[in-house]
Amino acid sequence: MEGNILFPVFLKLHTLHTLVVGAGPIGLEKLNTLISNSPSASIKVVALEIIPEVHGISQQFPNVLLQQKAFEEHDLDDVDLVIAATNNEALNLEIRAAAKARKLLVNFADKPALCDFYLGAVVKKGDLKIAISTNGKSPTVAKRLKELLNESLPEDIDKALQQMAALRLTLEGDFADKVRVLNEVTSVLIENKKQ
Repeated sequence: MEGNILFPVFLKLHTLHTLVVGAGPIGLEKLNTLISNSPSASIKVVALEIIPEVHGISQQFPNVLLQQKAFEEHDLDDVDLVIAATNNEALNLEIRAAAKARKLLVNFADKPALCDFYLGAVVKKGDLKIAISTNGKSPTVAKRLKELLNESLPEDIDKALQQMAALRLTLEGDFADKVRVLNEVTSVLIENKKQ
């Protein structure tokens, strides 16, 4: 198949349990990504070595549990998502096999072929969140697009979202009527760009 066939989805991580295996610089990067998008996410980190910055995150976020030990299959008990942030190929394959046996989705740092899902670059302004995927081809391009969107989107976009949410609550009629009104109101977003 051609092009990006990934299915975009936004997960409510605060309702799930995530396991991160590895607590070095890559584990720190993945942990920061999880926490910045979902500060109340329930995260267990398992690693033989834990860098001080990861300890700092666990002190700041009580929902991040650190276990300084080797990965064992039972670490997958009661887990919904797995992120492997190790540079140990044998361990990565062990994690993948154990997770697959339990039908768990796994992300591997810098190993797109092993991944069930990718952590995309994310633009966040209030309630607006845009995820960017390059299908694992170039995180650098995703990062640059994130920067471009962050600069381009108006700072008060969240205010507009809150106003639209309030307007939705006042609308009457069937679904088609509501969509028509909301389309009319939001058409100015596109019209201003055309001029």
